[in-house]
Amino acid sequence: MIDHLSLGVSDLSKSKEFYSKALAPLGYQVKIEMDHGICYGASDGGDLWILKSEPTKIHVAFGTTKREIVDAFYQAAINAGGRDNGAPGLRPNYHENYYAAFVIDPDGYNIEAVCHQEY
Repeated sequence: MIDHLSLGVSDLSKSKEFYSKALAPLGYQVKIEMDHGICYGASDGGDLWILKSEPTKIHVAFGTTKREIVDAFYQAAINAGGRDNGAPGLRPNYHENYYAAFVIDPDGYNIEAVCHQEY
């Protein structure tokens, strides 16, 4: 189990706006806010920290139990300024029930929401 993950972001305010909207459908909300970073958490998952620092290349996938939540994540992330990197849909090349959506965040991170449940 992952306890927490940290991402370096170039503009903390812009990234806060993006992640607050994009992660809301997944149940994440701001838990801690400091001058140098913000911690998001969900009741059933690990924490995500966004920290003011140099961005690095990374891929983050947030799991959920319903495909509708993947769809809501994608729309919220696009509305928050994210760029499409793969609309919601099945990815049978991973496995038959892999339903995911991919969005590029303000710093170029590939952010994914994924559901492994059979519909």
